[in-house]
Amino acid sequence: MAGHSKWANIQHRKGRQDAARSKLFSKLAKEITVAAKMGDPDPEKNPRLRLAVKEAKSQSVPKDVIERAIKKAIGGDAENYDEIRYEGYGPSGVAVIVEAMTDNKNRTASNVRSTFSKNGGNLGETGSVGFMFDRKGEVTYPATVGDADTVMMAAIEAGAEDVESSEEGHSIYCADTDLNDVSTALEAELGESESTKLIWKPSTTTELDLEGMQKLMKLVDALEDDDDVQRVTTNFEASDEVMAQL
Repeated sequence: MAGHSKWANIQHRKGRQDAARSKLFSKLAKEITVAAKMGDPDPEKNPRLRLAVKEAKSQSVPKDVIERAIKKAIGGDAENYDEIRYEGYGPSGVAVIVEAMTDNKNRTASNVRSTFSKNGGNLGETGSVGFMFDRKGEVTYPATVGDADTVMMAAIEAGAEDVESSEEGHSIYCADTDLNDVSTALEAELGESESTKLIWKPSTTTELDLEGMQKLMKLVDALEDDDDVQRVTTNFEASDEVMAQL
């Protein structure tokens, strides 16, 4: 299984305390506000907003929080956020992409650089690791939605590029510009997805042992704890034995 899928499973197993859940809700609400401010406040007329709302719902963000985030953009009292991507290396040379939304670039750059340094990594220039990833759309479904062949056929019909199926579920990939159309077609065939979002999919991976994974998790947790950081992606790969020990 690909590293990013394993990472999602690690996070799920760790469980989210109330504070972490609250932070996640805040970041998803920020994405909704920014998407609504940049385009039409109607999700049906704004693909980015539609995807942001869909992802928020998949993470159980309350309806009133979603509506408040959209109204904030409509009311004109929303902060102006810049979207920034940072790239660097974590422990054992793992590639790391950090996506942020900030109202203070200097603060965020300083915090991200410091977090890398304190956790065995180093911040690089833009483009330093980006070539190891492809920008893709990802739609995930639980294993109960159907067998691998059923999902593969639905994905082909929807215009997707690839499917990864395992006991834990199905991950369907498409071109980043096709995500809205592909996810809509998949919903018509398979029902509501677990998650629909744009991701950085590793094209090359770095193998980690248990110690390397523990160090990487510490770095990612520290980065995700920053309110300006929306998401963190890495290109780690680890054996099932290592994953089982985490």
